[in-house]
Amino acid sequence: LVMDNSGKEKEAMQLMAEADKKVKASGSFLGGMFGGNHKVEDACEMYARAANMFKMAKNWSAAGNAFCQAARLHMQLQNKLDSATSFVDAGNAYKKADPQEAINCLNQAIDIYTDMGRFTIAAKHHITIAEIYESELVDIEKAIAHYEQAADYYKGEESNSSANKCLLKVGHYSAQLEQYQKAIEIYEQVAMSTMDNPLLKYNAKEYFFKASLCHFIVDELNAKLAIEKYEEMFPAFSDSRELKLLKKLLEAHEEQNSEAFTEAVKEFDSVSRLDQWLTTMLLRIKKTIQGDAGDLK
Repeated sequence: LVMDNSGKEKEAMQLMAEADKKVKASGSFLGGMFGGNHKVEDACEMYARAANMFKMAKNWSAAGNAFCQAARLHMQLQNKLDSATSFVDAGNAYKKADPQEAINCLNQAIDIYTDMGRFTIAAKHHITIAEIYESELVDIEKAIAHYEQAADYYKGEESNSSANKCLLKVGHYSAQLEQYQKAIEIYEQVAMSTMDNPLLKYNAKEYFFKASLCHFIVDELNAKLAIEKYEEMFPAFSDSRELKLLKKLLEAHEEQNSEAFTEAVKEFDSVSRLDQWLTTMLLRIKKTIQGDAGDLK
């Protein structure tokens, strides 16, 4: 049985029209004198009901718009939290139809939450915006900015593991955009904050490895020095397969030996698969070997 929700859309439109009327009436001189706020409250509820009907009919833009109307009226009534919640609902509806409008709504919610000192929830919505920039609008610079903002808010609230998750995204994209210094600082910072945590210790190895690769792309000598520093700081790094790979790669690079470089990468990859990011970084390092074809075959 397929539910027919097309009737919902008609009903929603009627509710919207009624709510509009109530808002107009509340603004008139007489309406204002006789229970203006009461009319606005009614309208608020109607917009929200209409929004949910539009959602059932999968008319995402109309749902987003209706939630926005409700949010603005809540603000007018000084119901800040309700206003923020409605802006978030609007954002989630718009996400399916109009990513930019979704971002606008979420930003309005964030303004209310930060104003109220609710930084953890503001951070969560910054992440949602970052994800829209990542996947829908493909604007990586803006995604980075929102992940950074989220990380800042989390740090301020002592939610360090949440902050680190956001920072790792920043590191990941910064390196892709060839902002290696920034990526190195982030990977080092996150590695140091995780290496003392018995549960996360294992991950520190990965972050030192990533920092090393970023160093390596910039300068071979720098990479050597950094790797020595990481071994001192974190002895567990010394026994890792990642470190063994780095040493082989440094050697191959010094000898300008493309074949040895590729061999070492293949051997590592046969045990633990290299993801897209690692592959990209290794290719960038390999390209700095004289006469290299720029592949890992």
